Amino acid sequence: MTTTPANPFIPFALPDIGDDEIAEVVDTLKSGWITTGPKTRRFEEDFSAFLGDAGLHAMAVNSATAGLHLALEALGIGPGDEVITTTHTFTATAEVVRYLGADVVLVDIDPATLCIDVAAVEAAITPRTKAVMPVHYAGLAADMTALLALARRHGLKVVEDAAHALPTTCGGQLVGTLASDASVFSFYANKTMTTGEGGMVVTRDAEIAKRIQVMRLHGINRDAFDRFTAKVPSWYYEVTAPGFKYNLTDIASAMGIHQLKRARAFQQARADMAARYDAAFANLPVITPPQPLPGDTHAWHLYVLRLADDAKLTRDELIEGLYAAGIGCSVHYIPLHLQPYWRDRYQLQPQQFPHSQRAYEQMLSLPLYTRMGPAEVQRVIDAVRSLLD
Repeated sequence: MTTTPANPFIPFALPDIGDDEIAEVVDTLKSGWITTGPKTRRFEEDFSAFLGDAGLHAMAVNSATAGLHLALEALGIGPGDEVITTTHTFTATAEVVRYLGADVVLVDIDPATLCIDVAAVEAAITPRTKAVMPVHYAGLAADMTALLALARRHGLKVVEDAAHALPTTCGGQLVGTLASDASVFSFYANKTMTTGEGGMVVTRDAEIAKRIQVMRLHGINRDAFDRFTAKVPSWYYEVTAPGFKYNLTDIASAMGIHQLKRARAFQQARADMAARYDAAFANLPVITPPQPLPGDTHAWHLYVLRLADDAKLTRDELIEGLYAAGIGCSVHYIPLHLQPYWRDRYQLQPQQFPHSQRAYEQMLSLPLYTRMGPAEVQRVIDAVRSLLD
């Protein structure tokens, strides 16, 4: 690996934490309330305001995985049911279905967008199908107009895996404000904004929101914050369901409050870097990432480059060459149909998912994070060009 003090290793991702986040966390630590409390409530209110829809309920959780689990549980998904999602995702999207005893039905992607193929979803619907979980891959919106229309025709629930999608728009609307039953965002360390670990579930349905609020903290019918801060004794509570431990702490929420304020600036910085990559790679044997439809916004969580058939290197060789040049990258994702659990449980074969399989064999994700300076972006560009040109 070639690195020097003047050219240190460029990691795949780094969080962008500022003084405001640090000060808010310190304030939280000094306040004495470090678990779910006033900062989390403020973060939830700020998140609803960011989305700009007064009818939304936003509920902070300790991961997007938890949020997806809670959303499906609130929709009544259980044994005997099927939930359709894409094979081209992280395992969390699918595993939450199995938590509930339901079955996952994996479908292929649109080779142009790398998002779930709506025609494949329709072909996979059976009498057992209860819900669809689209993934807004890399920060580009799936075809939600077609997917929501399909769901309405078949009476299916829709839970959006929006882990990559803040602030993505679809048809001019922010993801999180569409007509789905719930949307789930991630604030993991490498996402477009971060709380270290964490997520947010958004829904318009008051009953879904009520169920999630109870189930995210042991099935207790009152928030701990309300019980311990009331002006009169309020120690009494009731356990109304066998819930989970999925609440977000105030320490994490303190970061989120200020990360959210920077979300649009983060998106613009990512978009600018993606545009530099696009221009630099235009004449190379590669396929650059798909662009959003006119008028829409790509969150640019990932910059996924695919090698063309006439590239002189394989994907693995390119990754090795970049690492040797002091540049980290990743692959998003090893499709679920190749993972032992999903492959063996559902007897899956690569030929069932030709578009995902082909994309996987060609793709790598380049560094794209807001702490990257112009010189670092240029180093990545120069390295890719030197290896492929």
